[in-house]
Amino acid sequence: MPSASPLSRRPAWRALVAHREALGETHLKTLFAEQPDRYRAFTRSAAGLTLDLAKQRWTPETRERLLALAREADVPGAIGRLLDGERVNISEDRPALHTALRLPESASLVVEGEDLVPAVHRTLARMEAMVARLHTGQWRGATGKPIRDVVNLGVGGSDLGPLMVTHALADFRPEGVHGLEVHFASTMDGSQLADYLGRLNPETTLFVLSSKSFTTIDTLSNARTARDWLLARLTGERVGMPAALVMRQHFIGVSASPEKMRDWGIADAHQLEFWEWVGGRYSLWGAIGLPIALVVGMDHFRELLAGAHAMDRHFREAELADNLPVLLALAGIWNVNFLDIRAHSILPYDGRLEYFAAYLEQLEMESNGKSVTHDGRQVDYATCPVLWGQLGPNAQHAFYQLLHQGTQAVVCDFIAPLRRYDEVEDAATRAHLKEQHRLTLANCFAQSRVLMLGDEALADGDAQPSHKRYRGNQPSTTLLLERLTPATLGALIALYEHKVYVQAVIWDINPFDQWGVELGKRIAGETERILARRRGQEAMDDSSRGLIEAFWAAEAEVP
Repeated sequence: MPSASPLSRRPAWRALVAHREALGETHLKTLFAEQPDRYRAFTRSAAGLTLDLAKQRWTPETRERLLALAREADVPGAIGRLLDGERVNISEDRPALHTALRLPESASLVVEGEDLVPAVHRTLARMEAMVARLHTGQWRGATGKPIRDVVNLGVGGSDLGPLMVTHALADFRPEGVHGLEVHFASTMDGSQLADYLGRLNPETTLFVLSSKSFTTIDTLSNARTARDWLLARLTGERVGMPAALVMRQHFIGVSASPEKMRDWGIADAHQLEFWEWVGGRYSLWGAIGLPIALVVGMDHFRELLAGAHAMDRHFREAELADNLPVLLALAGIWNVNFLDIRAHSILPYDGRLEYFAAYLEQLEMESNGKSVTHDGRQVDYATCPVLWGQLGPNAQHAFYQLLHQGTQAVVCDFIAPLRRYDEVEDAATRAHLKEQHRLTLANCFAQSRVLMLGDEALADGDAQPSHKRYRGNQPSTTLLLERLTPATLGALIALYEHKVYVQAVIWDINPFDQWGVELGKRIAGETERILARRRGQEAMDDSSRGLIEAFWAAEAEVP
């Protein structure tokens, strides 16, 4: 177990502080000059991924001192406790077992006297049966027409994960199945849902209501609107379907609360199980991933799970010095806590990963955006950086100016597949697309090089005026996928999940709760009641009272 003393007073931490002072502002170009084989020394591969950390502002000694910090925090023991199902979610006193969702059927994981694997695979089998009915056109709406549109109603982890993966793996749609389109509605203002309801046919539309607690106001408000839309159009005089039949044929529920699903009107046969020991932002591997399976098929969904499981095995079995999640986490610790870099940008160079940065924003900032240790002490060191990103080629025309010449230091993760478009049948088209892929990789590799070297990236460059100078010395990581497949995407997501956990272990914080979102929800409920009742604003602060009264005035203007 880690030392009981605060992190900033532990020997390994203090040794890193001294080491950082000794390094001073040593430039990355100097580090490369002193160690010509940095790529080999700082690159590791596993599960179809290659992690290049050579452009981080560290030395082999830095890495060794960070590994000592990880050992002092008992990262090896923490990895075992996570994967073995111990109660690592301290504040809620339960395990965090998203990794159990991707265990093969032949495995066994006994947690507190129960083998979790059979229940996980029963749910997968139930998912598979639902997917088969929809893919064969056998799932029919209340009027007997086959379902053609599925709308996922969820928010946070019930939306971001499935949305990201379905977009990333759209090339892996199975052939020869009944035509089906999957849509996502998450915003509580109803704007996304209103768009779908305006153009979809209620007779052929199915809603997947995904909410772990089945109390999330964002999701339930959309669900109520969807239910009323269906009932108004399918139980009226023109169609006249029984309400119970409409609810049965047009809703699937995914939740850890079957009673609440049943009370809401979702048939038992159309419920999928979601366990309390799975956090929402870690949940795409199970029933929350139903939209993924509907897009790519269950075979590809299982490949996604297998890729994540391969990274889980690597995380458990690899030595710390060769462990991809550990090394990625330690580079982040070095940047945040010792180089004082508090901004982190995720930059995929593949259009299929358009939503990957948004997915990681929740994964990292909701997990590690904490300031209190496990024993209730206020931290005296930084934790999670501000994380954001965009597709790299587009971001080059948006915010790379700040990366290269701004005053805010930013660490960047560049992500790209090595191969693409091999499967395109037409030779001429394939050649053109492969040329575009080469251009994309050239930009990816060039940007990390310029961030590192600055002006010296051009060996024969002429002297430039100050407004054209590039200082360089900006650290970055490059992650290469052999190809973007269900398996490598699964491994990539699991890599970041485990990176977050390792950092939380070292920072002595809980990455599996999110109490910081609860107060806002409570106050929002109180505020909504004031808005609806048109009274009670007197107890509010002057700004909030003014905003409420402005809304009331706007309402009064509506004819």
